[in-house]
Amino acid sequence: MVAADRSAFFTDGRYLEQAKKQVTADQVHAEGNPLRKAIAWASRAVRGALGCEESHLTVKEWRLIKSDAKNRLRLRDASELVEKLRMIKDGGEIDKIRAAVELGSGLFQVALEHIRPGVRETDIAAEIEYQARKAGAEGMSFETIVAGGARSALPHGVATPQRLPSTGFVVLDFGVILSGYCSDMTRTVHLGKPDQRARRLYQAVLRAQRAALKAVKAGARADKVDGAARGLLHKAGLDQFFTHSTGHGVGLEIHERPRLAQKCSDKLKPGMVITIEPGVYIPGAGGVRIEDMVVVTPAGCEVLTPTPKELIVV
Repeated sequence: MVAADRSAFFTDGRYLEQAKKQVTADQVHAEGNPLRKAIAWASRAVRGALGCEESHLTVKEWRLIKSDAKNRLRLRDASELVEKLRMIKDGGEIDKIRAAVELGSGLFQVALEHIRPGVRETDIAAEIEYQARKAGAEGMSFETIVAGGARSALPHGVATPQRLPSTGFVVLDFGVILSGYCSDMTRTVHLGKPDQRARRLYQAVLRAQRAALKAVKAGARADKVDGAARGLLHKAGLDQFFTHSTGHGVGLEIHERPRLAQKCSDKLKPGMVITIEPGVYIPGAGGVRIEDMVVVTPAGCEVLTPTPKELIVV
């Protein structure tokens, strides 16, 4: 809880000692119901309205806040305020993100060493996550995606016990948390010799990704970057199989603003850290996604992800 001239953190007794070491608030409280105590504190410390991040509250919590704040505090949704402040990263944040990206990128080689026909997707994901922890990661940014064969057509095909086929694409999408900051990358490899259709599909996505990267610069609108990727896929007759946005911001959370999508008019600014990740997903056949993390610069962008993007055949 943050007021104009003071701040306080509310938890329960289980986390008191941890909070004293990790939280920089003026006060740390660990008695009673933390949410109710926070509202009572705010009614004394806050003048005017109390901003709440509604998107991070359950319905039950929101009802409790409204009940306890009634006649004492005006409530406002402050989600946009916080999210906008976090859109641009300072130098220290970028350094931490860069380190997370480098750790995460090194795990791609770990995955390659285990990809072969008959291996379970969950076994590959487990090895990625095990080596991430050994390398110092605090955790994974999200549930690791390993999707082989026809399952590669699932944009969020998290690893299952299904075994990899003898031939087909394998989509690998994962990231780590390091010093509190997330990384995110996707690479797609092919099991067995790809036919011409598979090669054309991969090259179309790679060209779309490069076009979007070229469109990134300070002042560019998010929908124009998305359009650069979508336009290339349209020319290839594949845009109907591109079912998500071209990218999103990354920081303390894996999905932050800005969102690089159709009808998103946010303008890119130096210091924003975003993903560029076009993909094509053909039901029953397979899919391809290629994703890098980049920092927006005045003249363009710096690609943080060092992993090669040419098609790898396993």
